[in-house]
Amino acid sequence: MQPGPSTEEAASTDTRSGFVALLGAPNAGKSTLVNRLVGAKVSIVSHKVQTTRAIVRGIAIEGRTQIVFIDTPGIFKPKRRLDRAMVTSAWGGARDADVVLFILDAERGLVGDAESILAGLPNVHQPKVLVLNKIDQVKREKLLELTARANETVTFDRTFMISALNGSGCDDLMAHLAAALPNGPWYYPEDQISDLPMRQLAAEITREKLYLRLHQELPYSSHVETERWEEKKDGSVRIEQVIYVERDSQKKIVLGKGGETVKAIGQAARKEIGDILEQKVHLFLFVKVRGNWGDDPERYREMGLEFPG
Repeated sequence: MQPGPSTEEAASTDTRSGFVALLGAPNAGKSTLVNRLVGAKVSIVSHKVQTTRAIVRGIAIEGRTQIVFIDTPGIFKPKRRLDRAMVTSAWGGARDADVVLFILDAERGLVGDAESILAGLPNVHQPKVLVLNKIDQVKREKLLELTARANETVTFDRTFMISALNGSGCDDLMAHLAAALPNGPWYYPEDQISDLPMRQLAAEITREKLYLRLHQELPYSSHVETERWEEKKDGSVRIEQVIYVERDSQKKIVLGKGGETVKAIGQAARKEIGDILEQKVHLFLFVKVRGNWGDDPERYREMGLEFPG
């Protein structure tokens, strides 16, 4: 990416800025793509589906354009109250954006949730871009077939074939977005990469490590909250977080034998949080049972979601 303008220049009328929403089925690669385009970790990435819960904004500079990415939750058939809140949040994020990217897993194709999203896209009136992701293992004939099928349903301005994992095609996508956004001043300071508060981002990182470690054993109805954040005189930071689960059996899984599992999760999270903060981090994790937290309106507010009635 090219360096952006100075603060004074950014206030001038020849700069551009705007919001780009990413829509797609769970595990289409939206979070990986946001992290790739921003150039830093701002969104949780996990093998477990439906891990992005609230709308996460990652901020990137491309030339004189500031692009604010809205990494929405994956859209899927909702079964529970939390599911409904996530899906409503995703469609709302798309309708508030300047440009909408439909991220399609090229290996899986237009099936299931991806097909349902495509059917709903004509109701979103913003400019739309089709992004075929994970193209590495897919034959060109299939990519062209997917592109044709998708464009039969929705009028996409452009189609890009990319790999969010290795960056292939991402520069062309960024150049298109930079040119497509409207003229205007930047929304955020030049060095800011996310509007997530650090307390929340730190909790998201720990939640990611939790899922990476236990994605087969642990249902995704767990939640991490940063309860204490103390800047120490020696320049380090003390962070206390609580991992909430719904049952005692889940608590035992998270703790592991002799506390080994939660210790490993804490070590991985501490390293990544420290790298982002560029500070020494003292991270303390506690595991608590909170039954039916998925029906608590306060938890939804903390995640930036509307509590569905």
